[in-house]
Amino acid sequence: MTKTELIATIADKLGVSKRMASDMVNTFVDTVVDGVKKDGEVRIQGFGTFKVSERSARTGRNPRTGETIKIDAMKLPAFKAGAEFKKAVR
Repeated sequence: MTKTELIATIADKLGVSKRMASDMVNTFVDTVVDGVKKDGEVRIQGFGTFKVSERSARTGRNPRTGETIKIDAMKLPAFKAGAEFKKAVR
């Protein structure tokens, strides 16, 4: 499902305009991103947890040249599905 399909589905289920559904989806995404940036984690009961995952510095290899390179430490977004979500997918 794409974002456009999600917006159309929400609009149909709630009986609202696609514009309003789009605003809802965009607000949700912006709120999750801001929450993870600020607090490091956003939990939605039954759905899952969005959080920051830290990757330590390491050495890698350039696949073209075979040269060893240093890869800096970084923070990445991560999502862990909740129990109800996992159960629904199974």
